[in-house]
Amino acid sequence: MLDGPSFPPNSPVNLKIVLTVLRLISAAILFQSLFYKFGSHPDSILLFGTLGVEPWGRYLLGTVELAIVVLLLIPKTSLLGAIGGIGVMTGAIFTHLFFIGINFNGDGGRLFMLASGCFLACFLQCLILKNQILGYVKHRHFI
Repeated sequence: MLDGPSFPPNSPVNLKIVLTVLRLISAAILFQSLFYKFGSHPDSILLFGTLGVEPWGRYLLGTVELAIVVLLLIPKTSLLGAIGGIGVMTGAIFTHLFFIGINFNGDGGRLFMLASGCFLACFLQCLILKNQILGYVKHRHFI
């Protein structure tokens, strides 16, 4: 299994603190959006309705994001959560850029900025732990 902030074993304390802060930022952004999705907020209904996937798309994405939050908060699975966060936030960013626009429903680009911030936090976690990802891929003989 991929280990989160415990890799590399001799890493300085500062690196572990940075990873913890990045995990908490990405988990907080994903978690706060769950209230809108599961709470049937009008903006969330409008967004998913515009995409033509209301309500099942909203519930499905909320469930996936909840699973990613749990993975991010458990140190041993946080890297898997970060990889999942990159995937989900890539979808959110592309949806904003190509379908609904950066400024959706007069939010001033807030949703787009949250998706971009979460993507960046998840990407930085993967960048810091890239040797662990490469070691896992090589061990499994993918490359």
